[in-house]
Amino acid sequence: MLKTVNILNKRAKFEYEFLEKYSAGIVLTGTEIKSIRLGKANIADSFCEFQNNELFMINSHIEEYSYGTSYNHKAKSERKLLLNKKELKSLLKSVQNKGLTIIPLRLFTNEKGLAKLEIALAKGKKLFDKRETIKDRESKISLDRLKKEFK
Repeated sequence: MLKTVNILNKRAKFEYEFLEKYSAGIVLTGTEIKSIRLGKANIADSFCEFQNNELFMINSHIEEYSYGTSYNHKAKSERKLLLNKKELKSLLKSVQNKGLTIIPLRLFTNEKGLAKLEIALAKGKKLFDKRETIKDRESKISLDRLKKEFK
């Protein structure tokens, strides 16, 4: 029985509007996947960037494996993402032409135990959009309270 890992980027929903979502594989070393399976990773400050028509996750933090030897990985390094050629071309075109960005949403392990990254093609929210999000969330909470009182 494999333990599933689900590491979220909670700030992303507040700061970006998601247009499309993709699930990508990650190229990892042995100690990196062991740290991820222990839940010792952080993708809150990370982003994705194209280098030579390949997609990389930049600024992600995967803690060093405590039982690793001299072959242990670096905590912060660029990690290559695996998507098919058609998806990569459409993402590259969207980023270059429309000024959109690619951000990681969720780092998880699938049923086979492989690490996957859910990424989104996103558009940054302006300050007034963020205020609108907060207002909608607070109004939903107050409506839920009213419904509970009348039950």
